[in-house]
Amino acid sequence: MSNFSFDFNENDFRPLAARMRPTTLTQYCGQSHLLGEGKPLRKAIEAGYVHSMIFWGPPGTGKTTLAEIIAQRINAEVERISAVTSGIKEIREAIEKAKQNKLAGLRTILFVDEVHRFNKAQQDAFLPHVESGLITFIGATTENPSFEVNAALLSRAQVYTLKPLNPESLAQLCDKVFRLPENAQISITPEAQQLIIQHADGDARRLLNTLEQIIRAAQTQHIAEINSDLVAQTLGSQLRRFDKGGEAFYNQISALHKSVRGSHPNAALYWFTRMLDGGADPRYLARRIVRMAWEDIGLADPRAMQIANDAAATYERLGSPEGELALAQAVLYLAAATKSNAGYTAFNQMRQFVREHGSAAVPVHLCNAPTKLMKELGYGRDYRYAHDEPHAYAAGESYMPDGMDEPDFYRPTDRGLEIKIAEKLAWLRGLDEAAQGDE
Repeated sequence: MSNFSFDFNENDFRPLAARMRPTTLTQYCGQSHLLGEGKPLRKAIEAGYVHSMIFWGPPGTGKTTLAEIIAQRINAEVERISAVTSGIKEIREAIEKAKQNKLAGLRTILFVDEVHRFNKAQQDAFLPHVESGLITFIGATTENPSFEVNAALLSRAQVYTLKPLNPESLAQLCDKVFRLPENAQISITPEAQQLIIQHADGDARRLLNTLEQIIRAAQTQHIAEINSDLVAQTLGSQLRRFDKGGEAFYNQISALHKSVRGSHPNAALYWFTRMLDGGADPRYLARRIVRMAWEDIGLADPRAMQIANDAAATYERLGSPEGELALAQAVLYLAAATKSNAGYTAFNQMRQFVREHGSAAVPVHLCNAPTKLMKELGYGRDYRYAHDEPHAYAAGESYMPDGMDEPDFYRPTDRGLEIKIAEKLAWLRGLDEAAQGDE
């Protein structure tokens, strides 16, 4: 997937990334898990049997380029929409063009960039035209489609995950840049190339933009060989970026999480800020902060979950750098909050319990009975409606499958709100014991 062959025009003043955009599968770099020889997607594209699909992956992994290659391969017209700048009006215009294409005997690919930014109504607008075959829908998103794309559209489009380009693919692309006629008088040291590849962080577009910036700097200064010093001089503080898949990244996120768990706000803020300064994606940090709230604080302080979620939402609204303040304050709150992993532990234990005990039937008295037949079969019979019982609690009632004792996995700590939760559960157990004694 790395055999590049491009025609360059000295009067083409587009950015390097645009000029080097592949136009065939042979030129396309990376994604061998999808497009390698014999892979289903490659075979479908080569055969012209293209279906609606969603490309999910980080920036610079070739989502738009792949859509363009597919359109060219099947001789289809491409209607492009960006969900950032478009709405229902643009969708309708694209559909009208697709109808005109159909009359002319042409297929239409409707490519929607950042499809996750469309709301449900906008996403639903594609459905009848996908079902009728008027358009082949291809969406691109950097966010998990399971959460950001509605179920109706997901059911009609195959999701393909595009991965960040590995260092080998980026090195091949870098080598190709220095084999261009326009760069014949410039070379690069292995150390400098490695710095640029690390800075690119799996993003081909960033790699090409960075190379273009550094090559121009070298040409301006009449430098024939690009070395590490020139890279550092040109990129400056940007070089503090680290590979998201590398050890440094995971060590730092581990330090952040453990500082929060250990209730050291300043240390937690240090690691959070250090990661931002190094180029970590604030959205990734937001997801980890929400996870920390549920895993290490839990019901001891439910406000922690609310603050973490609100901070993530604030970042989505404000972006960088303003939204980073909300995430920083969430980190401080979580680090200072009362800690409990009782819910996290109980959930893991219950998952193991369920795996071990299989799918026991729901007791008849807990079954819903929406029809006459179900009522005749005894569904819902003898169910005790808790609100009609003293203290709104059906003392002595069982809510587990028949013959299965209720496990005691959730054990609230003696910290924060869980003190009150523990007291309430102990009181309810006392009501159960009294009810059983009366039987």
